Amino acid sequence: MVKYGVTSWIWVYPFDPKIIPRVEELGFDGLEVPPEKPEIFDIKKTKDILATTKIKCSSVCAVVGEDRDLTSPDKAVRENAIRYLKYCVDVAVELGADIVVGCSYAPVGKVYFEDKEAAWKLSVDSFREVAKYALDRGIYLGVEPLNRYETSLINLVSTALKYIEDVGMENVKVHYDTYHANIEEKSFRDSIKLAGEHLFHVHACENDRGTPGSGHIPWREIAEALKEINYDRWLVIESFRPEIREIARAASIWRPLEKETELIAANGLKFLKSVFG
Repeated sequence: MVKYGVTSWIWVYPFDPKIIPRVEELGFDGLEVPPEKPEIFDIKKTKDILATTKIKCSSVCAVVGEDRDLTSPDKAVRENAIRYLKYCVDVAVELGADIVVGCSYAPVGKVYFEDKEAAWKLSVDSFREVAKYALDRGIYLGVEPLNRYETSLINLVSTALKYIEDVGMENVKVHYDTYHANIEEKSFRDSIKLAGEHLFHVHACENDRGTPGSGHIPWREIAEALKEINYDRWLVIESFRPEIREIARAASIWRPLEKETELIAANGLKFLKSVFG
């Protein structure tokens, strides 16, 4: 049976563990934790508050900008990205999660590459180093296809599988996001079944990034496809507050998606449970 999680971005940026009790009150099983700024991320406080609740850390979401770019021709920038992703792995270990997810292969918003083949190779080679580090610590890495407006490197499950093949590490898996798939994939069912046993994480997002169940995403088709591949890991609701400029700008969130952003989590969870059980 799937487990239900939610991202902290519905409430705060940068991450603040004070929201953990509220996540429990709403009925979630887990919280996706993004350590956006390592210099202020309080891992001890996060662990301590998690321990007072039934909430698990579902996943650690890497936040990759231009200074953490695995595709950069500048070796110093790539090395900084590798250090950050290894840090995310360490956070996952500390918080008891088994996967680091997100678009970590290239910065969100970098859509043009003068030499895409070279960028791909730089990313793959660097990602492999992170994957080896993660494997030694029992952590998976999720490769998330994004829509064409946020990257041009990996838009489809099929491309993510090619990237995974090139990295060549057994702990590198597919992270599927229904918002991005709605834009890029021809079929939810076919793309989920293509991911198959490699699918290790799902962001359950509506077509406008609003409340799951309020738009036109075919949730029952998705539920059936996930059941067909025996997916029993996390469904994480991901959305954003327009007033959080750094994240909202990257995700192109220009307006409120609900009267109160928390309703995306509260009502979305009720809906997902009605569909997925």
